[in-house]
Amino acid sequence: MYGEPYWDESAYYQFSLEQIEQDIEAPTAELHQMCLAATERVVNSDALLARFSIPAPYWGLIRTAFARREPSLYSRLDLVYDGKHPVKLLENNADTPTSLYESGFWQWLWLEQNVDKGALPRQSDQFNSLQEKLIHRFADIARQKHLTQMHFSCCKDTDEDRGTVQYLQDCAAEAGLDTDFVFIEDIGLADTGVFTDLQDAPITDCFKLYPWEFMLADPYGEALVEADVDWIEPIWKAIISNKAILPLLWQMFPGHPNLLEAYFANDCPALSTGKWVKKPLFSREGANISMIEDQQEKALSDGPYGEEGFIVQAFHPLPRFERNYTLIGSWLVDNLPAGISVREDSSLVTQDLSRYLPHIIL
Repeated sequence: MYGEPYWDESAYYQFSLEQIEQDIEAPTAELHQMCLAATERVVNSDALLARFSIPAPYWGLIRTAFARREPSLYSRLDLVYDGKHPVKLLENNADTPTSLYESGFWQWLWLEQNVDKGALPRQSDQFNSLQEKLIHRFADIARQKHLTQMHFSCCKDTDEDRGTVQYLQDCAAEAGLDTDFVFIEDIGLADTGVFTDLQDAPITDCFKLYPWEFMLADPYGEALVEADVDWIEPIWKAIISNKAILPLLWQMFPGHPNLLEAYFANDCPALSTGKWVKKPLFSREGANISMIEDQQEKALSDGPYGEEGFIVQAFHPLPRFERNYTLIGSWLVDNLPAGISVREDSSLVTQDLSRYLPHIIL
């Protein structure tokens, strides 16, 4: 990617079945249910919706979507795991997670090829049911909503996003759906208040790899209520993917072994001591992260976020293997754990170009 190594086969990560099932899969399922409980609390509170920086005109839309349990496709929890101690939740990428293609397809292909040529033991396995679960979920959504067609969308000039969306189009096609693609920038608004593609076809159901906070801040956002589009991910994901959910989780489940102590930045009782990581509510790809130690703040990454407010989270370093800091991405499809991805970086902050390494279970 952009001249730097991204997919990296120079090494792989090996887990035991117990590590996968007990240390990662089970906590992933529990953390997801905790996040859903926190989302329900926010949906029912004007004060919390405001604290999550959700624009008031969309509160009703979010409440309706959550009450109907408008279907979600997938999400990814970012976890700290050293192979020995309980995983810790860093954040919930529940709206626009990428590295899906690499996780669901490429690392499984890598496993099959290396087993076939004898480079890995015949009994090698992988925690990876992503592709089959995605196909099943698309088929399930199509049955629920009596769909035969779905639009897919992302921004222009984003190779990673376009690759992710193309992979999801392939999964949807495998599930029996007809798929159409339109770039976010090319979506139009008809006189009737309906969103349309470049052929002026109405958009009624759409997977969009585009953050809800961007949509709600866009002038076109005013048309969301009347346009009557069923979006994947649904609008209630604007809450569960928001970093503000981290202090709320700590408030609801204090001392939980898979959580890190977290507070809103202007409401932290212990900010003058210890090490804290400061994150914007809407930050993506590790942008605008800073470290606070003994009341001194040091920027770790730059970016466009921050006006919406910040949270602070107790610092918990990523494990380091041969000079590389390692982050586990734990995937869910239709609320069920579906596999993991492993990302490496020479810095403490995992960003969009951090290297992707495959894994095995042995």
